Amino acid sequence: MRNVVNRFGSQVVHDGVDLDVYAGEVLGIVGGSGSGKSVLLRTMLGLHRPNSGEVLIEGKDIMRMSASEMLAVKRRYGVTFQHGALFSSLTVAQNIQLPIHEYYEASEATLASLAELRLGMVGLPVEAGAKIPSQLSGGMVKRAALARALALDPALLFLDEPTAGLDPISAAEFDELVLYLKRSLNLTVVMITHDLDTLLATCDRVAVLVDRKIVVDTLDGIMSNPHPWIQQYFHGPRARAAQGQKG
Repeated sequence: MRNVVNRFGSQVVHDGVDLDVYAGEVLGIVGGSGSGKSVLLRTMLGLHRPNSGEVLIEGKDIMRMSASEMLAVKRRYGVTFQHGALFSSLTVAQNIQLPIHEYYEASEATLASLAELRLGMVGLPVEAGAKIPSQLSGGMVKRAALARALALDPALLFLDEPTAGLDPISAAEFDELVLYLKRSLNLTVVMITHDLDTLLATCDRVAVLVDRKIVVDTLDGIMSNPHPWIQQYFHGPRARAAQGQKG
């Protein structure tokens, strides 16, 4: 992202945001309420057009791409949203197969095999494929959404609050799953999270949205940043507890 500006009426959410995502890393994005984390994610995905600036993937500005070029880009990334965003009327297997249906022609047998493979990758049993989302626990919904995000073998994975609503044990297991998939599939991961345990466990670098800009550094670098909000976030009571548990 280069000099990205996002405003809504007179409200400026992002005022000249610059951000690089490096291949093979896990980048965590944090920020206070109203800092524009979701707007930033939608901008990166090409779902929201900024008022000015550039969003480039492999050097090409997605805002200047044709529809077919943008379609090719979307095939290369997977996304999970905060509450799973699974289609409630479809089975888990059908949810996973949906992106494949959208881009490719495949037999029912092939689709079934691919769904089973993705279920196994995220640690769900084959039987989960026949269930509808309302029959799943919160942790299983997160994993099913991750299986769908991996349906097209993406190189880039976007996760929106991946551990929100999970108990500490389930959240830690999900963190471990993300790291396993990142290593085994050679993924680049961008995650929006407010979970300090997840940041400490998974992220190579952290990007913090403050004052309509973005500050990016290693976790150690961010934690030593003197900005008041960053200090409060990373050194407040909850942060001390999370770091104590990690140690």
